[in-house]
Amino acid sequence: MTGASVSDDVVIEVATVVDEELVEAFARLIPQLSASSPPPSPNELQAIVDSADSLLFVARVSGRIVGSLTLALYRIPTGLKAWIEDVVVDDSARGRGVGDRLNRAAIDAAAARGAKNVSLTSRSSREAANRLYQRLGFQPYETNLYRYQISS
Repeated sequence: MTGASVSDDVVIEVATVVDEELVEAFARLIPQLSASSPPPSPNELQAIVDSADSLLFVARVSGRIVGSLTLALYRIPTGLKAWIEDVVVDDSARGRGVGDRLNRAAIDAAAARGAKNVSLTSRSSREAANRLYQRLGFQPYETNLYRYQISS
């Protein structure tokens, strides 16, 4: 593989329990993803973990949670849609293949559930992330993204 080297000590798992470790990890990771969004509460994390329509992947290096990704799935008349959301890797673990492994695990899970494709969005300013997505085989999709802001 070209690009980031994949470290053998990266372990990817689906979160099934919301405990102090998971809550603390998100308190540390979310500010690295978004300055405008607070970390999720334990109840919000529990809702994600309990949902049949989402998988919360965590990456560990030497046992410590250093990254996460959420795979959201939903069915519409044209098939099962899969979206990768809120990918974040701790500054201390970047360049070790964590993002690569998180995305590959999500792609595999989406395929296993019957999704035809997996979509995601990424700001153009996130150059390393965009290079990773292209290296994984994601293709830019010609569309207009519209967002309606419900609350501030």
